[in-house]
Amino acid sequence: MSSSVQTTAQRSKEAVNKLIFRRVMPLLIGAYVLAFLDRTNIGMAKDRLAIDLGISAAAYGIGAGLFFLTYALSEIPSNLIMHKVGARFWIMRIMVTWGVISAAMALVNGEWSFYILRMLLGIAEAGLFPGVMYFLTQWFVVKDRAKANGLFLLGVSIANIVGAPLGGLLLMLDGVGGLHGWQWMFIVEGVPSCLLAIAVWKFLPNKPTEATFLTRAEAEDLEARIAAEERQGAAAAGNSKLRHILKDKQILLVVGIYFTHQIAVYALSFFLPSIIGSYGKLSPFQIGLLTSVPWIFSAVGALVLPRLATNGSRSRAIATATMIGIVAGFVLGAVGGPVLGMIGFCLAAFNFFALQPILFTYPATRLTGAALAGGLAFVNTIGLFGGFLGPYVMGITEDLTGSKLSGLWFIVALCAIGAVLTRFLKRGTEDSSASAPAAH
Repeated sequence: MSSSVQTTAQRSKEAVNKLIFRRVMPLLIGAYVLAFLDRTNIGMAKDRLAIDLGISAAAYGIGAGLFFLTYALSEIPSNLIMHKVGARFWIMRIMVTWGVISAAMALVNGEWSFYILRMLLGIAEAGLFPGVMYFLTQWFVVKDRAKANGLFLLGVSIANIVGAPLGGLLLMLDGVGGLHGWQWMFIVEGVPSCLLAIAVWKFLPNKPTEATFLTRAEAEDLEARIAAEERQGAAAAGNSKLRHILKDKQILLVVGIYFTHQIAVYALSFFLPSIIGSYGKLSPFQIGLLTSVPWIFSAVGALVLPRLATNGSRSRAIATATMIGIVAGFVLGAVGGPVLGMIGFCLAAFNFFALQPILFTYPATRLTGAALAGGLAFVNTIGLFGGFLGPYVMGITEDLTGSKLSGLWFIVALCAIGAVLTRFLKRGTEDSSASAPAAH
């Protein structure tokens, strides 16, 4: 055996874990950056769509939310297909189709074309997030999973940090080549998804035993440890089939919390540029720069807090604290004016992606196999109806009251309920330890 092979064979579990983070996570983060950019860039275009096409705030809220209806309805079938055909092919397919449809948003000429393309975009992108959540369960043991989920969700923060100023600049191309600035934005931001899909196809292995950067022994050891954890959690929770999901109170609890969380995330994503625009006379680029600030805080939260959620009690405590932080942030945003309001939105955003990766560790301790793939999709499916409800309520209340902030109180009320629900979270392994006889 050569010295290089011996060195590889002697790598510790921690070294293998770090290697997987370096080789797998950048591609996944890049994919989610583009996904979130292409689903939320209409936030920067909201006011221009009203001026150029006469799309009202209520119609905009409906169109923004329709994405989530078709996305949600397609989630479970998409994830079950990925379970059969593998992540590499399916993520590549998702990226190509959403990139093409996102660029086609430049063809919008009224409310109905806006609605139709948003629904098609939802179908195209369906399965990416729960697919990656399932994919990560094949690569990381439970104690490392919240950290991996948190790093993946950095894509959302990066998309908003980069996307808002970029969208502002592209909107300033109004009239170039006979196109509106928002048309340039959709085209320029849609094409890179198709290009990154090629890299995903070439470099993303489906599972550890297909990875060229791991030895066979390392890959088999990792897969065996993950399978043992899944069997233990699923046995303790009594979940071995897809139908068991609907009977598991803990998974239904995660769904409820995630629903309130998604209402907050997407209300801010789609309406923050418009809220900031109401603070004073600002250029599209200035609005974009200010819009990016809360998402910088969301990136910090995603990096710092999920890695602390190494067991059930810590996960539960962090989940409760983050939901309380979201509630407090939106209250400040609603009453604080430009300065305190921005501080509030930064506080809320800091907690967004500290909570979400922790929530998705719970189904993975209670399900296994196809039930896990379907269960993760189920959680995301129901949660994403919050992605429809949040923008819809924000748009309706703005039209009814004339205030861009009035819908925030609806979000505060639902997130307060979500905060209460977090106190009852329990992992499958906690079920197991609770039911086991005491040691003597």
